[in-house]
Amino acid sequence: MKIVFMGTPGFALETLRILNERHSVILAVTQPDKPAGRKKVMTAPPVKELAERLGIPVFQPARLRESAGELRRLAPEADVFAVAAYGQILSEEILEMPKYGCFNVHASLLPEYRGAAPIQRAIMDGREKTGVTIMKMEKGLDTGPALLSREAPIEDSDTAGGMFEKLGKLGAEALIEALELVEAGRAVFTPQDEAAATYAHMLGKDAGRLDFSRPARDLRNLIRALSPRDSGFAEINGEKLKIWEALTADCGESAENGTIINISGGGITVKTPDGALVLSEVQPASGKRMSGAAFARGHKVKIGDKLI
Repeated sequence: MKIVFMGTPGFALETLRILNERHSVILAVTQPDKPAGRKKVMTAPPVKELAERLGIPVFQPARLRESAGELRRLAPEADVFAVAAYGQILSEEILEMPKYGCFNVHASLLPEYRGAAPIQRAIMDGREKTGVTIMKMEKGLDTGPALLSREAPIEDSDTAGGMFEKLGKLGAEALIEALELVEAGRAVFTPQDEAAATYAHMLGKDAGRLDFSRPARDLRNLIRALSPRDSGFAEINGEKLKIWEALTADCGESAENGTIINISGGGITVKTPDGALVLSEVQPASGKRMSGAAFARGHKVKIGDKLI
């Protein structure tokens, strides 16, 4: 089939790669280049870089809904628009363009975790499994009927980065299977149960703030859900401290939540309502990532200090 692929981040790369092997990808639509890093160097999205290596034409509209005419001109005979983490909403005009419709690789078991951050929210919520759903797109946000879904476990050691890689591969395989059903005329679409729908809202700048009145496992799940792109954080002695890795621990001591109750080679142990959180890798505002123990030594952190 002739396919227009729409995607932007690393999550979408495996889908584009496999689609290009199995079908004819005639156009890759992705977000515009953006400044990145401290020097604000203009940087292409991962999908653009891969598409150019594969010899696929690239289209980067700032607002796709305002560029429908150009999209139609660039891909007049498309059978399918395949979408994986593109980052823009498709208008009804665009949804109606391809012969068989538009199909989205969504990183959750719909109707759970519709929206922008399904992988992160599933980890934050302490879920033991998630998956991917291939759905036929319609006007609503991730509301279209599902063609198929595939489950994947969330291991206790998994971070958002690891799950993005795992689900990126699973989604690519699922989309290929789904398109085979579509092309053969054997696709069966199942409407989503609206009563069971939940939303995975975009993560804000303060998403990583650790509230030590919450259970230790919840805090560790939050840190895992942000890693490796971002970290949890708190303040200690008036300084912001990023927390990149942490473990839960039992604790029988009586202390106020957020209080440091132990410092050892394993890290800084902080009291929580159900036990303790051991900060094993941290980063001060004016320094590099380091072990919790090294931070405590270098910043004169002591038992009884409090994180807020």
